[in-house]
Amino acid sequence: MNVRALNRALLARQHLLARAEVPAAAMLGHLVGMQAQAPLAPYVGLWTRISGFRQPELAALMSGREAVRGLLMRGTVHLVLAEDARILRPLVQRVVANGYTGHFGRRIGTADLDAVAGFGRDLLAQRPRTRRQLQDELAARWPDQDAEALSYAVSYLVPTAQTTPRGVWGSTGPATLTTLEGWLGSPLASAPSLEDVVRRYLRAFGPASIADVQAWSGLTKLREVIEPMGLRTFRTESGELLYDVEDGLLPDPETPAPARFLPEYDNVLLGHADRSRVLPPGRRVPLPPGNGASRGTLLVDGFYRADWRLLPEGLVVTPHARLTAGERAEIEAEGAQLLEFLGAGDGEIRFTGS
Repeated sequence: MNVRALNRALLARQHLLARAEVPAAAMLGHLVGMQAQAPLAPYVGLWTRISGFRQPELAALMSGREAVRGLLMRGTVHLVLAEDARILRPLVQRVVANGYTGHFGRRIGTADLDAVAGFGRDLLAQRPRTRRQLQDELAARWPDQDAEALSYAVSYLVPTAQTTPRGVWGSTGPATLTTLEGWLGSPLASAPSLEDVVRRYLRAFGPASIADVQAWSGLTKLREVIEPMGLRTFRTESGELLYDVEDGLLPDPETPAPARFLPEYDNVLLGHADRSRVLPPGRRVPLPPGNGASRGTLLVDGFYRADWRLLPEGLVVTPHARLTAGERAEIEAEGAQLLEFLGAGDGEIRFTGS
């Protein structure tokens, strides 16, 4: 398979060739969650994939605890269905825990991390707490230790959820943590199937190599899991072996791909070890700060070829290279819909840079 064939397969499975007419919950489940460090980013991610999607649909899922934000794949914040949080967190727990050591190894000190995790779990089970509140109580218990590092130990070692109203469109609130089990009102899965999750990943991101699955999940040593699964296989032009589900979409590589605005951190750009199926050579994925729904990336003919940002006066598009008149017109039409979705329908669309 060549790069263009992989690109069109990815776009089709991500519903970026044509918007789907499905509920937000169904799309969220199909994608096996959405990257959500920027809490409002998934709203744009669903808008670009679902025909007629509006913010209250996802806001209701989050307020009703049918969808939840927490540390999951790659040890990063994802928005997933509640039922998927119960499955995914046990599978990636060691990834999340290892991430704590990697980020805070020099600051851990001499505190017993099991004791810290247990103390923190009890605190969060009593009531949700902000990072600062958790840090203050840990400082009182371990006054000679780095309280900030200990507060992160709790969120990395204890399965937690970020509570609403944070992440609910039109609402505000600090990042507040509670136990994942307490927020969902049910225990985490005791024996989740990694094979099932691999199949779901392939259905949304494949065909993919073992390295791709590992890059998306953060897990390692997946060869021993994937090779016995009886998946269909392909070879790339360079000879790399790719795995796929039997019913995975494989559109004609020449299928037209419309311009699509993606939010910050969209997994279509981050879900593979080999990102050449969507990133041009030398191009890296930007990782901007912020609450989301204000900037992102733009696919043109299926590949990342521009950035966008919402400003008070409207939408600013910064291409990486010259666009054709037809491409600019297509971006303007799609951008006008994005402005309307973001409540800035009177704004202008301006191109800058190349």
